[in-house]
Amino acid sequence: MKHLSILMRLLGSIFTPMSHRFSVDLADLSRHRAAIMGIAMLLIMFFHTSGLQCGTLGFAINRCGNVGVDMFLFLSGVGLWFSFSRNSSLRHFFLRRYLRIYPAWLLVAGYFYLSDYLAHGRQSADLWELVANISVNWCFWQRDAWEFWFIPSIMMMYTFAPAYMHLIRRQELWRWLPVVAMVFCVMVQYVAPLHHAVSHIEIFWSRIPIFLIGINMGQSIREGHRYEGSSLWFILLLFALSAYTCITLEDGLRGRFPLFMERMVYIPLSITLMLLCCQMLRRLPHLVDTMFAFVGGVSLEIYLIHVNYILPLIKPLHWGFWGTSLSMIALSVPAAWLLHQLIEKGIVRRIERIIKKE
Repeated sequence: MKHLSILMRLLGSIFTPMSHRFSVDLADLSRHRAAIMGIAMLLIMFFHTSGLQCGTLGFAINRCGNVGVDMFLFLSGVGLWFSFSRNSSLRHFFLRRYLRIYPAWLLVAGYFYLSDYLAHGRQSADLWELVANISVNWCFWQRDAWEFWFIPSIMMMYTFAPAYMHLIRRQELWRWLPVVAMVFCVMVQYVAPLHHAVSHIEIFWSRIPIFLIGINMGQSIREGHRYEGSSLWFILLLFALSAYTCITLEDGLRGRFPLFMERMVYIPLSITLMLLCCQMLRRLPHLVDTMFAFVGGVSLEIYLIHVNYILPLIKPLHWGFWGTSLSMIALSVPAAWLLHQLIEKGIVRRIERIIKKE
C-alpha cells in the first residue's frame, strides 16, 4: 500500500488547489488528441528500452508504459467515429485509413523483411511468405512474430470497425460488445480449442475492448460532455487503483499471471491517464502541447523505425536506460518526420490526385 499512498498524496498535491474549478470536458480528448498520442508514443519508446533493474519500482513503472498502445487504440476508435459520422462511405473510410498507414508500412516493413530474406539466403519456396509479410505481416498472424505487430492489428480493427459502427447506430445494445470481447479474452486463455487456435495472438485479442470503447465514447467526446466537481476524485481514485494494480503485477509477479488480465486493467488506466493529461495540457503553456503534438503527428513513423532500426544502433553502446532511451527519441523523431514528409508529399498526395481524377 506504500506505493498507492505515495501516488495519492502526489496527485492530491497537484490537483487539490484547483479542485473547486476542475471539470472534465470530454472534448479535450479531441482537442489534445495529437499531443496525447505524442505522450503515448514516448511511453512506448521508454517501454521498449531495457536497462532498468528488474524487481525495482522504476522497472515496474516503465513496464506499465505499454499502456501507450491502449491510449492509441482508444483515440483511434474515437477518430474513426468522428470520421464515420461526417462521411459513412466505406470507400472514403478505407481510403483514408490505408493511405495513412500502408505507404509507410510498405516502405519500412518491406525493406526490413526483404533485407532479412536476402541476408539469410532463403529458398524460393519462402518467397510467398516474404510477399505475405510485406502485405499483411503474415508471420504475426501465423506464429506471433512481434516485429511491427501493431500495424496488422490496427488494420484488422479498421476492417471490422465500419460494421460495428453501423450496428451501434441501429441498435444501442451492440455497445456492450466490448464486454463480449473481454469474455472472449478469458475464453482464449482457458477454453482449450480456442487457446490452441489463437492464443499466440493474445496481444491482439486483448486490445480489442479498448478500441471498441473508444468508438463507443466517440459521440460523447464529439458533443463535449462535461463532468464537474467530484469527477476529479473519481478519476484520481480510478487512476491510482489501476496504476497500483499494474505496478504490483509488474513488480515481482511478472510471468505468474495471464497477460490479458493486466491489459484489462489497462482500460481504466489508459482512459483516466488521458483525462489527466488533458488537465495538464490545459494548464501548461501551449508550446508543450505543440511539442507533444509534433511527436504524435509522426507517431506511426516513429513506431515503424524506432525498435527495428534506431534502437539496434544504440543498444551496443551500453549507455544505460536514460542514455539509450533519450538518444533513441532524439534520433527517431527527426528521422520519422523526414520519412513522413517523403511519404506524404511524394506518395500519398500523388495517389490522392489520381483518385480525385477518377
